[in-house]
Amino acid sequence: MENLALIESFSEFKDDKLIDRVTLMAILEDVFRNALKKKFGSDDNFDIIINPDKGDLEIWRNRIVVADDEVEDPNQEISLTEARKIEPDFEVGEDVSEEVKLIDLGRRAILALRQNLISKIHEHDNTTVYKKFKELIGDIYTAEVHHVRHKAVILIDDEGNEIILPKDKQIPSDFFRKGDNVRGVIETVELKGNKPMIILSRTSPSFLEKLFEQEIPEVFDGLITVKKVVRIPGEKAKVAVDSYDDRIDPVGACVGMKGSRIHGIVRELGNENIDVINFTNNTQLFISRALSPARVTSVTLNEENKHAEVILKPEEVSKAIGKSGFNIRLAGQLTGYEIDVFREGVEEDVELAEFTDEIDQWIIDEFKKIGLDTAKSILDREVSDLVKLTDLEEETILDVVRILKEEFED
Repeated sequence: MENLALIESFSEFKDDKLIDRVTLMAILEDVFRNALKKKFGSDDNFDIIINPDKGDLEIWRNRIVVADDEVEDPNQEISLTEARKIEPDFEVGEDVSEEVKLIDLGRRAILALRQNLISKIHEHDNTTVYKKFKELIGDIYTAEVHHVRHKAVILIDDEGNEIILPKDKQIPSDFFRKGDNVRGVIETVELKGNKPMIILSRTSPSFLEKLFEQEIPEVFDGLITVKKVVRIPGEKAKVAVDSYDDRIDPVGACVGMKGSRIHGIVRELGNENIDVINFTNNTQLFISRALSPARVTSVTLNEENKHAEVILKPEEVSKAIGKSGFNIRLAGQLTGYEIDVFREGVEEDVELAEFTDEIDQWIIDEFKKIGLDTAKSILDREVSDLVKLTDLEEETILDVVRILKEEFED
């Protein structure tokens, strides 16, 4: 019973761990074998018998009986005199099995055993958690806010696992309090030392894709396929969907009557504006749809450079570009093409790239970010709008406008 009592004292903390009794016994055997190697030099001649039902463990050392003056390895051999103290009828050459009590290992060894056991169980727990969450990468997961820090929110799930939601993985409008339930996708799982670091993301395109799977039955059932998702988290997203069943309208099914189906997704994403678009292999048509809500007049492709020139009526240009250039930027990401927009009926225009001798390249790049890369595309906009849409000072914009106007006056 001494062994049993000691084992129970070692394993008293197991109830708080994700570990079953059988696994605990296997870890115990490994720990005790290490202890035996340290004390006796080898564990090859030891039998460890474990009873997981009772939680009991027995250690037996097997030695060969030799003459009293022929003992060379006390761990492998036992003198005839010592053997007969165990059983009086032992003879030279016979095998002797003697039970080793844990208490015989000494107090220091027992303390080391306990520390080693705790370490092994933590290692087992961490490996189990790591493997579990590795398989969940890309899936939606829900956990509770435990602590809000400046650079991250620390979450705890129902099993007590710590999950990190970094600031840059949060939607800009996100605001969390202790106790709030938070949804996101498991983005990465890494081992830092022996501890798994689980990163949750609410900004990943896959989060939006998985929300479609959760909220829209046809997507979950595979009747509608989400082909691609692009996002500017908290601002705008575009989702290309397709169906192999001609009887199903994929866009209509995803949006629902008066937006009823997509409303919950929009709310989860902090009122992110979501455009759902019918996917097509016709690249020109796909680009036209991607620029929704703008109506495109024509699309000319340069397949080699993955470049598209789009002609629109003047009143459609601002729709194509969108607030802060979000619409045209996402359309480019969705289709894989760099898109330039031109006004219908405007025959003469000049690329901004031709003004690099008068306008700094970083200024030209700022205009390109919002889809303005020709002289007239800038001259057609109000200066006040350009100030709002770019990170440029009004004085800089007025200087650019002056240079561009001089070009056309000349």
